[in-house]
Amino acid sequence: MVTGDAAYIKRINRSIIIQEIVKEGLISRADLSKATALTRATISAQVADLLEEGLIVEQQLEYNSVGRKPIMLSLDGSAGYALGIDLDFGKITFTLSNLLGIPISSNTIEINTTAYSETLPILIDQIKNYIVEWKDNRYGIVGIVIAIHGLVSKDEIIHYVPRFDWNDINLKNDLEKEIGIDIYIENNANLCAFAERVFVHHSTDNLLCATLYSGIGLGMMRNNDFFRGHNGYAGEAGHMIVVPEGKQCECGNKGCWEKYASEASVFKQLSEDRKIKNMTYEHIQKWLDEGDEDIHDKMEQFIYYLSIGLNNMINLYNPDVLVLDSEFLRMYPNSIHKIRENLHSSISHYQELLISSIGDKACSLGACALAIKHFLDVPILNLNFENQALQNEF
Repeated sequence: MVTGDAAYIKRINRSIIIQEIVKEGLISRADLSKATALTRATISAQVADLLEEGLIVEQQLEYNSVGRKPIMLSLDGSAGYALGIDLDFGKITFTLSNLLGIPISSNTIEINTTAYSETLPILIDQIKNYIVEWKDNRYGIVGIVIAIHGLVSKDEIIHYVPRFDWNDINLKNDLEKEIGIDIYIENNANLCAFAERVFVHHSTDNLLCATLYSGIGLGMMRNNDFFRGHNGYAGEAGHMIVVPEGKQCECGNKGCWEKYASEASVFKQLSEDRKIKNMTYEHIQKWLDEGDEDIHDKMEQFIYYLSIGLNNMINLYNPDVLVLDSEFLRMYPNSIHKIRENLHSSISHYQELLISSIGDKACSLGACALAIKHFLDVPILNLNFENQALQNEF
């Protein structure tokens, strides 16, 4: 039983009610009372407040039976917007969603700098434009989450971004002074894992998501929260050594996992071998379709080294769900089956191993979802990925 002062109890009850409304999509007051174990009087008072605030709306269902038509409650997705920003090397992607996590727009701008002094003004200008453009509703932009491809501490200080060479940057503070809206800074792999949990895997409390694009990041969700480690730097699995005295890595070690099992490592090797500077997925797909033996060998080697690291991750964390976010794995036939065949240790235990159905939008959608979670002040969200599929051209 929750005890404490009246304001605290009211806040907890409000959070429970909002979380259940979001989870169900449409729910009546009576069913809300049953699902939350809160009294009808509490439900009535809280719902009245939420209706007045414009966070939820009522909807009367068509009802053919005799009697009163049920009045259903739902979150008003159009009451506000969340802005997710993926700050990556050479580009920044801005994704705007409504409060149901449905993407409204997405825009990627190229940047030709890694200097913080030049990147900060770009972010400020773009964010201010979004705030002005999307202010004409009840709450406007309710929160902003920025995905960082590097180490982010528990207090949201950017400790290190390898490809930017940023060290101990307080981007959160610098933006909030200029913007006036809550800003949250999070590791990109964590946000991918959050997207998988929020939009797809609602029933798990133990999820790992490995992103394999520019390097290898491991996002970890345990008990509906991020597993961060002591300082917040947990999940840098890409720098686990899989080949002693192997390829030199930018981190200072040799033989790191991401030098063998990230898409960037494969692209780099193929670019050198085939003298193609700007290699794309289209090149890879074309060669696969043509039955190019060298490409097939490279893919088999990619899967081999990927499996080595995954075996270690499974033995370390015993996950319920392990999601792999990689365009290569989506392109290469039977890739997930080949990985499973390599995981033949008798002590490797997991429930599900699968390729992400969200794909490369996971980071930005996870950022939007985290902004919504903070705004609604709920422990976790269960949003409908089918809504995202309807917006797959955003």
